[in-house]
Parts: sequence; C-alpha cells; structure tokens
Amino acid sequence: RAAINGGARVIQLRDKVREKGRLLPVALALRDLCRQQGVIFIVNDHVDLALTVGADGVHVGQKDLPVPIVRHLMPANRLVGNSTALVEEALAAQAQGADYVAVGSIFPTASKEKTRPAGLDTLRRARQVVSRPLVAIGGIKPDNVAQVVAAGADAVAVITAVVSAPDVEAAAREIVQRMKGP
Repeated sequence: RAAINGGARVIQLRDKVREKGRLLPVALALRDLCRQQGVIFIVNDHVDLALTVGADGVHVGQKDLPVPIVRHLMPANRLVGNSTALVEEALAAQAQGADYVAVGSIFPTASKEKTRPAGLDTLRRARQVVSRPLVAIGGIKPDNVAQVVAAGADAVAVITAVVSAPDVEAAAREIVQRMKGP
C-alpha cells in the first residue's frame, strides 16, 4: 500500500521461498488492493497462481515455462512478461508474445542469486531493436534510475530500494520523481 501511495503503478508478488498454497491468501489480498487502487498486479513465476487469483499478468524468467506456453495459457487480455539478460533473449521474448521485456541485471543486486549481468549497454541495444516496453531490473536505486531511463527503460523493477527503506512511500515517490527527470 505504501509503495502504491508513493506512485508505484505495478506490484509484483515475488516469493521464491513459500509454497503456492501459502502464497494464495497473499496473492488474493494483493489482487484486491491493486484493483482498489487501479494498479496492475503481476505474479512472478507461477502461471497457475496468476490464473487462480485473476492477476493482471504473470512474469517468467529464462528457466520458467517458455513464453509461448505462458502466452497460450494466459487470457489474451492478461500480461506476460519475460526476464532477459541478452539482446537476443529480449528479441526472442518479443517474438514469442511477451507484452513487456525485463532486461537485467542492470547493476549488481542482492535480491536474486546467480543473476546474469546485462548492464546499461545491453539495455541501450535492446531499446534499439525491441518495440515492447522495457523494464530495467536489478540494483536500481534513486541515484541511478535516471541513467536507466536515459538508456531506454520504460519502467523499472525495484525491491531493496523501496521495501528496505525506512519510509517505503517516500522511497517509491523518490524513484518515480527521478524517473521523470528534473
């Protein structure tokens, strides 16, 4: 709720530890909150959970179900996103039906083990050839978000910079403001 109040327009449920049965009530509560606030709700990794709760979309990585299968399973009016670290992967995600393409890790991050570095250069090159919205992911903070936008990101995915801040709402607001520029 605090992130939404700070300007977040998309909320993703990402939990790599709990079983889906334990995530169900969390997903339902987040879905309801996002609907009330007019915010997009995405479930990470779990197509079945996204379908069960009627999420606005699902986000999958390179080791999850392939995008064409996810696209087939999800209703046409629901979003499918795909994480990539290479320009070739970003192009493939677009060709396979992803509605948006995440590129990262842009900067080092502690939120995910074994990330493949992509960096700003990969984001720039992806922007030149991918027409879908690009979401920069990995190590994004208030002091580097402007670089990410300048490199071609349409949106940013953040965890630590917002949820670990003493004031979540203020942290989200600062990132949103810095994305808009001076």
